[in-house]
Amino acid sequence: MTLQHLILLFGAFELFLSQLPDIHSLRWVNATCTASTIGFAGTAIGVTIYDGYRVDRNDVGYSLQGSTGTKVFRGFNALGTIAFSFGDAMLPEIQSTVREPATTNMYKGVSTAYTLIVESYWTLAFSGYWAFGSEVQPYILSSLTVPRWAIVMANIFAVIQITGCFQIYCRPTYAHFEERIQAKNTAYRAWLWRLMYTSAYMATITLVAAAMPFFGDFVSVCGAVGFTPLDFVLPALAFLKAGKLPKNLGLRRTVKALCCSGAVLFSVIGVLACTGAIRAIALDVKTYKFFHDM
Repeated sequence: MTLQHLILLFGAFELFLSQLPDIHSLRWVNATCTASTIGFAGTAIGVTIYDGYRVDRNDVGYSLQGSTGTKVFRGFNALGTIAFSFGDAMLPEIQSTVREPATTNMYKGVSTAYTLIVESYWTLAFSGYWAFGSEVQPYILSSLTVPRWAIVMANIFAVIQITGCFQIYCRPTYAHFEERIQAKNTAYRAWLWRLMYTSAYMATITLVAAAMPFFGDFVSVCGAVGFTPLDFVLPALAFLKAGKLPKNLGLRRTVKALCCSGAVLFSVIGVLACTGAIRAIALDVKTYKFFHDM
């Protein structure tokens, strides 16, 4: 089977899950996805450390390859990927605003999410770089060799995790269409319309994924354009708009300066990350053909 065959199977399964009525019906999918995320991180970290001790440490190099410009643009691209890793904190942050007190619940949800991200994704990134140096593959499991059963298990965890994440991120798009359809159609016709637009949506997504399988670069684009503003820029601006600022004039100005500086800094980071990601995609398009079997 080629990569495109697997993408088609994944798209068909996501189309099946897309027929579930709303995001509340995905509780079991979300719970399975969360457990798989922890399972993937734990398994991958353990195997990475195990493989890291097996290789000759003298052969592991940490210097970056390429010209100065290449190194700079790769650094920009990495900023988008790092921002994408914090996207998983958005869902508990939004859910925490439903129940009062929203501020306290949001802080607890975001703190828990960020802690899990650092303990899983970031720990995996550091251990992968320690084990294989600058030659580590973007998808860490591609750098691993033994034990085979653990690598297979980690890949299964990754597939389950992505299956759930895909549904969570698609649901706002589905909800947008459903708001227009349900008011004008009977239950049967609404179901038929749902099948039609979810099929068209999944067909488009699957076609793009099969044609341009440069997942790492697109992750960076999503992190730069989507998650950097939502995770770092808008919260600072929202706090200035709705937050309770200190009554002390000096402290108030300090808080405003910090929020504005953070918003400006991460706006610049988002632009740089998007630039690096677009450059990486342009280079990949020259290297790989459409529908390339990686």
